[in-house]
Amino acid sequence: MFKNLREFINRLEREGELIRIKESLSPILELTEVIDRVSKMKDGGKALLFEKVEGYEIPVVANLYGSKRRMSLALGYENPEEIGWKLYRILRPEIPQTFLDKLKRLPELKKLGDAIPKIVKKGEVQEVVLRDPDLYSLPIPKCWPEDGGRYITFGQTITKDPESGIRNVGLYRLQVLGKDRLAVHWQIHKDGSHHFWKAKTLGKKLEVAVAIGGEPVLPYVASAPLPPEVDEYLFAGIIMEKPVELVKGITVDIEYPANAEIVIEGYVDPEEPLVDEGPFGDHTGYYTPIRKYPQMHVTAIVMKRNPIYLHTIVGIPPQEDKYLGWATERIFLPLIKFNLPEVVDYHLPAEGCFHNFCFVSIKKRYPGHAFKVAHALLGLGLMSLEKIVVVFDEWINVQDIGEVLWAWGNNVDPLRDVVITKGPIDVLDHATDEVGFGGKMIIDATTKWKEEGYRRQWPRLIEMDPQVKKKIDSLWDKLGL
Repeated sequence: MFKNLREFINRLEREGELIRIKESLSPILELTEVIDRVSKMKDGGKALLFEKVEGYEIPVVANLYGSKRRMSLALGYENPEEIGWKLYRILRPEIPQTFLDKLKRLPELKKLGDAIPKIVKKGEVQEVVLRDPDLYSLPIPKCWPEDGGRYITFGQTITKDPESGIRNVGLYRLQVLGKDRLAVHWQIHKDGSHHFWKAKTLGKKLEVAVAIGGEPVLPYVASAPLPPEVDEYLFAGIIMEKPVELVKGITVDIEYPANAEIVIEGYVDPEEPLVDEGPFGDHTGYYTPIRKYPQMHVTAIVMKRNPIYLHTIVGIPPQEDKYLGWATERIFLPLIKFNLPEVVDYHLPAEGCFHNFCFVSIKKRYPGHAFKVAHALLGLGLMSLEKIVVVFDEWINVQDIGEVLWAWGNNVDPLRDVVITKGPIDVLDHATDEVGFGGKMIIDATTKWKEEGYRRQWPRLIEMDPQVKKKIDSLWDKLGL
């Protein structure tokens, strides 16, 4: 595991996974054009360290997580699904039958205890303290031509529930409105927005800290769709098998990563009117229009003596977020199986912006099983925002779009196998008549049974004779193919 961003960057450079850009480039659009071209290269391209950003001494690093290899290195697991199985073992409601079973459970429970965030007195991030903060002193880019301004895109936005004190860490975009003001894009379905509305009900100001960098796993966990009661930094500790070190803020009663590069401290006053935020070139590939969101007042900026600014862009896929989404998909598969053991695999394609399509394969056991699974998925956390759920037989590889389209096209009668319903939709979806609410489609692409109304004889799949396959296997190397 890496202690901070710089250690991770050094490792990537040694492995040929990072390119230093020595040409001077403007943070206004020019960085985006380079990042966008690289992120669309085969397998996500390389990580990029922009050493000379016009007008700034602070370098910018981007596309850091933009490949499966780099994402796995950041998490410390070759296969992120192992993280999910670790969580599964911790959460599984299993009653030990014997003393030996109890002992077997102890290692997992000990790991959970060892993962609790640790408060330290000093942190590298507070080497420089700016009590007269100026956001324009940071190389915050403007990404796309019609964006409403400069945007912090990879900050860990930290708040505490005004009632319970439980911490939430979210990945929300923040628009620079002035030297000490930010617009906070708290979507209605996100926990940060819930904290804001609680604070408004209680008539309290809500303190906020925005951390940039730290241990490489931290930016990822900020994006993870965890339940509201689960501390993202505890989740990071479980992944790393050691606690995240946190330090108390200078002007806010919030703890944030001691090894972060930069932290912006401040507060949101719920009594103030909401402000215009946007437009913003989003991960849908379209601009999100101007909407009203809370305003954050910046009270201090702290940083390392020689910080590195972590940045990402979103836009027409694929982008770096494809690999963050891939990690989430793999990590949370075991937890979906925890609730739905019949699920074999699922896929949320980046080309569908993660929330437009969910392809899921199941071990079908009874009539209507596909619809049961689809409805259950639409009730699981942020899976509730999925727009189209397509269910397949267990032998279909839902990671292969070719197999998906083949089975979808062959096995579906739209009159019989499609259910149209409605529910919450991602607020970035521009196709719905209302923001955040619209239609959903469930499609049963499994083999149909007579009990499901199929009156014909389902055709047999084409398969070669096993003996012929065995013979050709034995001759294959001699065929010169």
